[in-house]
Amino acid sequence: MELTKLNLQSKVIKSLLIIVLGSVALTISAKIKIPFYPVPMTMQTFVVMFLGLSFGYKIGLATVSLYLFEGIIGLPVFSNSPERGIGLVYFTGPTMGYLIGFLSASYLASFVNSKDNLFKIFIKLIIAVSTIYLLGIIWLGTLIGWEKPIYSLGVAPFLLAELFKILLLTLIAKKIIKFRNFI
Repeated sequence: MELTKLNLQSKVIKSLLIIVLGSVALTISAKIKIPFYPVPMTMQTFVVMFLGLSFGYKIGLATVSLYLFEGIIGLPVFSNSPERGIGLVYFTGPTMGYLIGFLSASYLASFVNSKDNLFKIFIKLIIAVSTIYLLGIIWLGTLIGWEKPIYSLGVAPFLLAELFKILLLTLIAKKIIKFRNFI
């Protein structure tokens, strides 16, 4: 009984530590950017999918949720904050759809498993990252107007970088999935 309780406490502590460190990693990845307008290019999509791949959907969703909460309450965790605002005002700006898409991408990336071949891993990660862009472009079009070149502004400049990130994650996926056993 005591051993089970101790094991559960250890698991909770590990999970909380990973969630907090994951939100720090997301913040750092938001600050590694190539400035584009209206949406900057960052390493966040890599970290979001890495979290889902390595720790599963529960930890991935909790981490992304914590990160979004930190940004909404005013911590300067988002890519262009505090320069272009903080809190809910920044969150509801041009990047909101992409930020919400982080939740679906992390969740979908968690469905990659060690038995998948490289092609299947690649396709699953393409689907996962596509949800970020789908939600992002829907919000961007709603915010700045559908008559604007939404695809050219919010998707096209990022495709080559996303392909590189997905290829890298595909190649290391089977190694990082082993982190799930840590928890």
